[in-house]
Amino acid sequence: MRFLPNIPTYLAAFMYLFSSFMFFFPMMEMPAMTGNQAVFMNLFTTTGYMAVVKIFEIIGAVLLLVPSKRALGSLILAPIAVNIVLFELIIAHQPSAGIVMLILQAIILYQERSKINVF
Repeated sequence: MRFLPNIPTYLAAFMYLFSSFMFFFPMMEMPAMTGNQAVFMNLFTTTGYMAVVKIFEIIGAVLLLVPSKRALGSLILAPIAVNIVLFELIIAHQPSAGIVMLILQAIILYQERSKINVF
């Protein structure tokens, strides 16, 4: 049962790594976006901004997998999770995996609170 507290960490790392690798190496067809979603994502992809975000996701996810660097990885990924949720709520108008990512980040930050002076 010692592995139980690590489940949120491994799940979050998998989600970020999977979405990042799917961005750089598309192996599945992504659902088509319309309206404001398409405009927003087109702007982020054509300017290269989304590639930078995905690189930070990979760095943060890898840091999550290293127990001594888990707090740093979570601090890198927490603002990304907040932005995913804001995109889903404000632009897409349909909450999805971002809520799960944000909850996982909150759990990880709580578990690593001794390494973060804010808590």
